[in-house]
Amino acid sequence: MSVLLQISDTHFGTEQPPVVEALVALAAQQRPHLVVLSGDITQRARPAQFRAARAFVERLGAPVLAIPGNHDIALFDLWSRLSRPYGRYAAAFGNELEPVHESPDLLVLGVNTTRAWRHKNGEVSAPQIERVARRLASAGPQQLRVVVVHQPAAVPHASERPHLLRGHAAATRAWSAAGADLVMGGHIHLPCTLPLPGLARPLWVVQAGTAVSSRTRPQAPNSVNLLRWGAAAVAASAATGRCVVERWDYAASTQAFGCAVTTTVEPARA
Repeated sequence: MSVLLQISDTHFGTEQPPVVEALVALAAQQRPHLVVLSGDITQRARPAQFRAARAFVERLGAPVLAIPGNHDIALFDLWSRLSRPYGRYAAAFGNELEPVHESPDLLVLGVNTTRAWRHKNGEVSAPQIERVARRLASAGPQQLRVVVVHQPAAVPHASERPHLLRGHAAATRAWSAAGADLVMGGHIHLPCTLPLPGLARPLWVVQAGTAVSSRTRPQAPNSVNLLRWGAAAVAASAATGRCVVERWDYAASTQAFGCAVTTTVEPARA
C-alpha cells in the first residue's frame, strides 16, 4: 500500500501556525510515501517565504514532488519575473520544474502550468501534453498514474470556469488515452474529486484546497488530500484496483485535521 499526501496553495507568508503544526502531526500519523505540493507554495515568491516553505516540507518526513504555482513567480519585482522567473523557487525546491516520481505503486508526473507573462491563468502546451502522454504510456499496470498541474483541469461549479487550465480539454483527452488515472491540481482553494465524462478511459480530477493559509474560502476550510493505493490491488491481468481519495479538513475546535470525505475510484486497466 502506498500513501500519497497532496498539499496545495500553502501561500507561505499567510500561513497559520496552528494549522501548520496540525499538518505536520497528520503527516507523522499517516506516514505518506510521497508528498505532492501542487503549487502556490508562497504568497509573493519572497526568499523568506520560500525558506519557510522548505523548512516546513522537511518536517513532513517523506520525499516531496513540488511544482510552482502562479504565486511562486515574483509579481512586483519585474526584473526577476522576466529574467529569472523561477530563480527563487529553484533556490528552495531545485531547478526541476517538471519532476517525476516513480515507484512500484506510483508514477507521478509534474507539469509546470505557470507562465511568467501571465499573472494568474495557467496553460499546458502541446509539447508538454505529448511528453506526459509518452511517459504515461510506459507505465506498468500496477502503477497509479498521476499527473500534477497547478490550475485545475476541471472545476466543481460553472462560476469557476474562468480559472480552468488553458489547454485542459486537449490534455485530458491525450492523457486519458495514454493511461492517466488522476490529474491533481489546486489554485482555486476548492477541494473536490470529479470524474471526467466522454474520455477514452476513466479519468478523475482531484483538487486540493488551501493547506495552511488564511486565504480559505467560505465554503471550504483548510484541507489536504490523502490517496491510498496498493500494487496488490491490481493483478497483471485486466483486474481493476481501487484508489481511495480522502479529504482531510482542519477543525479549529480540535486544532487537528480529520477525514471529512472519502471517494473511491476504480482506475481502468486494459
